Amino acid sequence: MPLQNRVTPFGELAAVESRGTIMGNRGVIHDGARRIVRRWANPHWITCVLEYKDHHRVVMTPGRWTELFFLDEPTALAAGHRPCFFCRHGEAVRFAEAWAAGQGRAGERPKVAEMDALLHEERIARPGGGKRIHPLPSGALPDGAMVGTDGGEGAWLAWGDRLWRWSFEGYADTPPAAGTHLALLTPPSTVAALAAGYRPRPPAGMPDHS
Repeated sequence: MPLQNRVTPFGELAAVESRGTIMGNRGVIHDGARRIVRRWANPHWITCVLEYKDHHRVVMTPGRWTELFFLDEPTALAAGHRPCFFCRHGEAVRFAEAWAAGQGRAGERPKVAEMDALLHEERIARPGGGKRIHPLPSGALPDGAMVGTDGGEGAWLAWGDRLWRWSFEGYADTPPAAGTHLALLTPPSTVAALAAGYRPRPPAGMPDHS
């Protein structure tokens, strides 16, 4: 049976066979039997590369941080994660600079704790601790932002002037049905960072329209 460590744009953890192209963590959220027992253990939700130098890990080792896997970086950003400053340092710096610019503070380098505090507020619904969704902003969404239905029935990625339907395997050129009420899944501060110039890693499993 697959482990419950694949993440949806809603931040939920699922046990599916599909593999991810990027990894992340939220601290130790599994038990000794490799079962998920909480949604997060700390507010530092990061995304990491699958391979880094000569580091090797056994997935869900008891007492070690829980390896989570995402289809791609836009999925991780929608779930509320950000680039890791250890294994993705250059991308993390670019994200932080764009994040500051999106907050009207161009040229600054925000502290990690500051970014994580706001991201945690934007991704966690109170009370309950589920996924917090936001009203759609006015104007076009930047590439890399994701929207979804209020009830979690579907999610779509904004990329190249259209919306692509998300799945664990990739994307379909299937726009939302007319009348579908959509909300913003990607935290607003991350959307602002995307609009300010942060370019995530390309979507995985995107149909070829060349």
